Amino acid sequence: MKIALCIKQVPDTSDIKWTEHNTIKREGVESIINPYDVYAIESALQIKRVCTDVEVTVITMGPAQAEDMLRKAIALGIDKGALVTDRKFAGADTYATGKTLAQSINTIVPDFDIVICGQFAIDGDTAQTGPSIANHLNIPQITFVKEVVECNDKYIIVKRQADDGIETLKAPLPVLLCVLQGYQEPTRAKINGYITAQKAEIKTYTLEDIGLTAEDVGLKGSPTYVSKAFRPIVTHNCEKIHANDGTIELICNKIEEFKAGKNE
Repeated sequence: MKIALCIKQVPDTSDIKWTEHNTIKREGVESIINPYDVYAIESALQIKRVCTDVEVTVITMGPAQAEDMLRKAIALGIDKGALVTDRKFAGADTYATGKTLAQSINTIVPDFDIVICGQFAIDGDTAQTGPSIANHLNIPQITFVKEVVECNDKYIIVKRQADDGIETLKAPLPVLLCVLQGYQEPTRAKINGYITAQKAEIKTYTLEDIGLTAEDVGLKGSPTYVSKAFRPIVTHNCEKIHANDGTIELICNKIEEFKAGKNE
């Protein structure tokens, strides 16, 4: 069984910088592994523990510094790492990112059985990249996965978070999973893992290597345009209104005043 594990480095939330195109600047910025991708890593390791002959390849799209993140995943027990990097990938929205990663998976792990992603990325919080990858690969997907219950070379059974509780679903392979925090504590790397990670070969793939054009990726391949990016101003001002016969009218007037102020 072969698993393609997609993870992402995200800027430390206290150190976000913007480009001239209102996209997040990633090169030279202190970064961490996206927290939901930590759970994706754990799900891949869980499958490795319960199934035989499993090979997991961790893939990320990003600048050269993302190689460190791939080594951290290998230190935890992931088998291989691949860095998809090219300046033309910069500024990609979730559609272009999903297309690039799907093409990367087809290039790097063409005979994959399972693709695993984190449900969200904390720098965008759209939850769109995983489903976009599944769409471009033309495979089924299960989102909000909490736990892998059973897995073999034909199907997988998982528990997922639903609006009204926990669902148990069975899907044929190949399939894509978008993972939430599960019931198990994330694995911690051991000394031998760090040694293996430092010696591991991280293969690098460019735009040309994965067979896409400059029009398919980055800003050129992104239908989403960010017109403005800003930090919201948080205030704690409030006005107490005591309930009486004119309370509803007073609240309505306050709302109209607020709307008028927003439109000025």
